[in-house]
Amino acid sequence: MIECYTWKTSNGRKATIMLEECGLEYNLHPIDIGKDDQFTPAFTAINPNSKIPAIVDAEGPDGKPYTVIESGAILMYLAEKTGKFMPSQMAARYEVVQWLMFQVGGVGPMFGQVHHFKRAAKEKVPYGINRYYNECVRLYGVLNTRLAGRDYLAGDISIADFATLPWVFRHDWQEVDLNNFPNVKRWYDTLMARPALAKGMEMP
Repeated sequence: MIECYTWKTSNGRKATIMLEECGLEYNLHPIDIGKDDQFTPAFTAINPNSKIPAIVDAEGPDGKPYTVIESGAILMYLAEKTGKFMPSQMAARYEVVQWLMFQVGGVGPMFGQVHHFKRAAKEKVPYGINRYYNECVRLYGVLNTRLAGRDYLAGDISIADFATLPWVFRHDWQEVDLNNFPNVKRWYDTLMARPALAKGMEMP
């Protein structure tokens, strides 16, 4: 059994999407970041960085409980554990890893800054809004180009898609019209039609 500590954020949804898509049994522990649950001693004992998601696998690599933090690492761990959504052949595997890193290092941080400056900042900072919005739109363009003539980001459906989808889900927060990126919209609609993924998106 896997214990999953998460909340309904773009990064938090990655874990529940993967657990649902892999068909793994798990217990869900909502960590309400709006109430600062991530800073409680119980959670910081699991993740000293006070970030969701985190998982504890009772049947870890050596048959012992194993904790995994960081959403990208959780996706990679569950892919290796189950043999799903990550190719075994090296070149194909690193196609997935590259696009996973594109999300972790680019899409997540930049889209997150758009969310902050457009929605959460206590004062309007035009420089911050413009800087991160323009980079967000540029990254949508990269995704649109990548998805031209292919169904998924890296060959078959993979953890790269599961990592990126929850951030694109917030296109309304980013004030981005997916109709301007038709390849992204096609990909998005295809993924959102998957029952397991849709269930993962609704957790907790």
